[in-house]
Amino acid sequence: MNKGGRAAVIAALASVPVLPLGWFAGLQAQPAWMPAAYLGYLLFVIAVPGTLFWRRLTGGTGWFAVDAVLGTTFGLACEALIYPLGRWLDIPLLALVMPALALGMVLALPRRKETDRPTPWWAVAGVMVSVGVVSAWFIRIGSRLIALDGPAALRPNSDSPYQLSLAAELTHHFPPQVPYVAGEPLTYHWMVYNHIASAHWITGIELDVLTQRIVPFAFILLTALGAAAVGMVLTGRAVAAPIAAALTVMAGDLSPWAWTTTNTLYNDSPLSMGQMISPTQAFSTVLMLPLIAVTALILRRKREHTRGRLAGLFLVAAVLIAVLSVAKATELPVYAAGLPAAWIYLSVRARRVNLRTLVLAVLAVIGYGVNFLLIVRGASQGMAIKPAGTFRSMLQGMTVGLAPDVRPGRSVLVIVSAAIVVGWLMPVVGALLIRRRIPRDPMAVFLVAGFVLAIGAASILYQFAQAQVFFARNAFIYGVLIATWGLASLDRRLYLAVGPALALGVAAIYYARSRLDGGLIRSCRDTGCLDRIFAEPLLTALIVVAVGIVVLGLVFRGSGRTWAAIAVAALLGLTVSPTIASLQRFANPGGSTYESIAPGGIEAARFIRRQSGPDELIATNIHCHRPTSTVAGGGLSVGKRADQRCHSGSFWIPGYAERRVLVEGWAYTAKANNHADTSSEALYSPFWDQEKLRLNDAAFTTPTREGLATLHTKYGVNWLFADSRVNPIPDTLSKLAELRFHSGTVSVYQLRPTPPAGQ
Repeated sequence: MNKGGRAAVIAALASVPVLPLGWFAGLQAQPAWMPAAYLGYLLFVIAVPGTLFWRRLTGGTGWFAVDAVLGTTFGLACEALIYPLGRWLDIPLLALVMPALALGMVLALPRRKETDRPTPWWAVAGVMVSVGVVSAWFIRIGSRLIALDGPAALRPNSDSPYQLSLAAELTHHFPPQVPYVAGEPLTYHWMVYNHIASAHWITGIELDVLTQRIVPFAFILLTALGAAAVGMVLTGRAVAAPIAAALTVMAGDLSPWAWTTTNTLYNDSPLSMGQMISPTQAFSTVLMLPLIAVTALILRRKREHTRGRLAGLFLVAAVLIAVLSVAKATELPVYAAGLPAAWIYLSVRARRVNLRTLVLAVLAVIGYGVNFLLIVRGASQGMAIKPAGTFRSMLQGMTVGLAPDVRPGRSVLVIVSAAIVVGWLMPVVGALLIRRRIPRDPMAVFLVAGFVLAIGAASILYQFAQAQVFFARNAFIYGVLIATWGLASLDRRLYLAVGPALALGVAAIYYARSRLDGGLIRSCRDTGCLDRIFAEPLLTALIVVAVGIVVLGLVFRGSGRTWAAIAVAALLGLTVSPTIASLQRFANPGGSTYESIAPGGIEAARFIRRQSGPDELIATNIHCHRPTSTVAGGGLSVGKRADQRCHSGSFWIPGYAERRVLVEGWAYTAKANNHADTSSEALYSPFWDQEKLRLNDAAFTTPTREGLATLHTKYGVNWLFADSRVNPIPDTLSKLAELRFHSGTVSVYQLRPTPPAGQ
């Protein structure tokens, strides 16, 4: 080996430790055994078997590093299918069979004949730079968004306890129910909780640490690594790896207004609170990457593909589609949207019907049909066709505090809509630079069509909780891959111009945003003022970029492709700054201003977990996100002040107790969402079974022996979880039920079977 070769090997080996070091650094606030246990579990139970499955079934991509990353993500999909079977059979450790299954596949299937190409050291090092950025972001911001202990843990937003309660439900039950309304079927995508539950059983790590720290961090890292791997598959060039990883980590949205840079509604990159509080979104993004890769391997027809190899490829695609269909309701439609365009392209070019695309489309339709009929059970969850509803809602959120007589006009809505849509679509400009290295390659058409249609869905559909925005968030990784493919298609000499052009875009949007702040909106007294405030930053950024493109083009004196590369890079640079802006700030936990979790409630819930079986049931007087003695009737809000209405988004008891609750909150259920037109209607509507609720609440206000016996015999309630903030707990309750635990404002009682009369 010559000196250059030895230096390359040394550089590659020196950069690889960034991944484990970043992992442990990002989770330094947790006991060291937790990140070590999860890393060992991920390596030996998921990554190694998943890589063996991937390479044997697909034949591999030609790079071992790429196969290892995509194999790890495929291993997660396999685990997500295996765990429910184990949970149903009462064998929650069933995922431990994956190494044995992988060994059997290695012995049963023939070895690959192809030889792997080495991944250049500079590509590995470039990806590790992005890994370092992710770790730094997680240390500074990600690990602080959701508090795990201390006073801040009692003031979470409603989403975090909801995710925790679903993880607890899948830990102990399958099929799942709504854990905070026992007996109500769960019509929510639950695949990610299979992974969290399986990891909990195998490693022993607490569910809240997994759900709100370890798993989100792992998924963000896997998203960056997976994008790098898929970038190499699409382009066939190693330079795509660091480009894709960097865009995944640093890109976001256009965000021309300073007040949107840290808002989850506008920032769709992995480094956002949306990824932290929505494990379903993070998991679906991780799984979409290997599906795109295997789609490329299937649609890029090779003569040497045997029927066995093709069957293996379709099996991998089927597994990923099956898991994605239940992982996120908005993810599979984005994938399916690109298949018709690819089918038309391939069929027209070949002058015959392309069967491979049709098979993938059939698999996607079946997957979505199963999800619609069996998982969400046909529930619309409030989703409806309402063009521009997304942008009206965003504008309404940005103009809170305006004088009552000042209302944004149509012109303001047009400006906001244009800015957001242009920002969402910005990555598609990368398609202008794409050069296909494979004849009749349909992947560019597939990606662009899926990306554009997803943005269209986010713009036309509307749901009061902004669920339609997840179409744009799912399209984010498509945009990263399109931009990566375009930039990776450039000749090496053009990167000298691309670097300054990217910096130009970043500087332009920073400069434009710095000229205004959100406080100016509230000082407006007419619509013209709003027009100026919303339009000026966008126009300023575009003018600066346009002038900069001309200057750079003249400096580099290149061909038309040089000018195109400069323009594309500058426009992509406009989307980088939201993530950079978030790195400048120490984040405070994004919770409520009041204690939505009762003082002593976490300890009380965990007491029940220690003292009970997984099928035992809890009744509670807590129904509202903000418990208050002025709230009565389980959310009936007629005639009450706004601060007295019951926000029914209380879900935390089953999350920490890991036991179902007869009725806690009832928000985020199909019955609450299906007939609601606004978020207020869904969150503040009364509970649908008032008789059950009255019986439940009477146990904490006017308990009787007969009432408690009915709760125990008719509904199977074993425990009473009483919060004195909601109402004073009568002394008679301790005479009718056994007081087992008290902490803070919470008392825990146990119901015993009523003895027969005369005993």
